[in-house]
Amino acid sequence: MTFQTEFEFTLPRGYVDKDGNLHKNGIMRLATAADEILPLKDPKVQANPAYLTVILLSRVITQLGDLEHISTNTIENLFASDLAFLQDFYNRINEDGTSKIRTTCPKCGEQFDIESEYPGE
Repeated sequence: MTFQTEFEFTLPRGYVDKDGNLHKNGIMRLATAADEILPLKDPKVQANPAYLTVILLSRVITQLGDLEHISTNTIENLFASDLAFLQDFYNRINEDGTSKIRTTCPKCGEQFDIESEYPGE
């Protein structure tokens, strides 16, 4: 059994680059301690703690469409719904180690895992 460290995702809306190209599919890796600690020294985070999310996501998203580099500018220019999706996705894979959601059938009570679906997937 291999340990999964990268997870594929599809943004609900997608990132539109400066040329008007839409990028929806990406890969996020598990965060390291450094990913969570080092941004705390950044002056932008010290001035505005909410900016930590922007830096964290720019560090752990390894692929987004055809983009060669994911920068803080990329994350800053995401639609709000995509940012919320990525925050939730980050929390799920780093807390649970999976992109799946555990759920229970309302009729029979059986528990099972599902891949979450978002509008646009």
